[in-house]
Amino acid sequence: MSAYALLARAWGAEVRGWDRARTPYLEQLEGIDVEISDEPSGPPDGWEAFVSTAFAGRVPGKARAELLAELVSLRESIVVAGAHGKTTTSSMIAFCLERLGRDPAWLIGADVPQLGGNAGTGEGWLVVEGDESDRTIAELRPRIAVVTNVDLDHHATFGSRAEVAELFEAWLADVPAVVRGEGLAPYDGPLAIAGAHNRRNAASALAALELAGVSREEAIGVLAEFRGAARRLEHRGDAGSVAVYDDYAHHPAEIAATLDALRNGEGGRLLVLFQPHLYSRTRHLARELADSLAAADIVAVTDVYPAREESIEGVTGKLVVDALAERRPGMLVGWTPSVEDGVRFLVDLVQAGDRVVTIGAGDVDRAAGALLETLG
Repeated sequence: MSAYALLARAWGAEVRGWDRARTPYLEQLEGIDVEISDEPSGPPDGWEAFVSTAFAGRVPGKARAELLAELVSLRESIVVAGAHGKTTTSSMIAFCLERLGRDPAWLIGADVPQLGGNAGTGEGWLVVEGDESDRTIAELRPRIAVVTNVDLDHHATFGSRAEVAELFEAWLADVPAVVRGEGLAPYDGPLAIAGAHNRRNAASALAALELAGVSREEAIGVLAEFRGAARRLEHRGDAGSVAVYDDYAHHPAEIAATLDALRNGEGGRLLVLFQPHLYSRTRHLARELADSLAAADIVAVTDVYPAREESIEGVTGKLVVDALAERRPGMLVGWTPSVEDGVRFLVDLVQAGDRVVTIGAGDVDRAAGALLETLG
């Protein structure tokens, strides 16, 4: 929502907003009045109110997706969707366009340090990270659409992978130019970020850039300089010889890709602090989450980060712990209900040369700083 606010103001709208807590994303909204309170006071007369998914049904206003659809309709746009890799892929596209002087605008679901934030207000292509979690991707009408891959990630919305595929196919039918990432060979050129999954992301980005009129040779030259988005296999720092990373992975396929990328680097043991995200996902994928986490040496699991969901009886992070203990008997696994518990558990076990990674789409990223501070 902070990105939408920035772009809407740049394009001529009067903007103000509300949130329950001040976050780093508000720092870029200088000059926009943002009320911080338990409940919003309501917009001035005559203003349109748009509400994020987190407060849908609790705060009156139009859906976030309606505002995004309007923004996309006002500019030649590239929308990147898919179960995995859409943040990195959209960041790659925006980065290349910006470095090549194409003056893009962008709306991305993470901070991109090399671009100065999660939103840009240029006059060229608008690059957008789309979202299938609530089916609102179907409302967007870009010039170019990218689907990085198809997977079942949102069990409260979809009953099967086939339903996800049907949504994407119906959406793509109305888009003039389409990139399907699963049909592309992984990019094999120079890349500054690790992981086979990022080579697949790069292939999708390059295909979209070619459709936008950027030659492959031009794009490859600057793509090699791209260093990633925040919380995407992000190296947060070192405490002596212990390296600490943070990653947004919350689906088994994403966790497996993250751990594979770290395994292929140099270093000692791999320690993980994992925070499950959403009760529905944890209930359906506890065993699959355990299968992916089994690639680590030591794992601590916190309780579920609820995000937009109400709790489900019997569903906690302990489901993942139990599945992991069954999957790898004898593996050192900790049931650490809070993030702080997880930090204490891992700090007592870290050895020189280890790599520690915090994983999850909730607030587990705050553990990275705590680990670095405690380890000294």
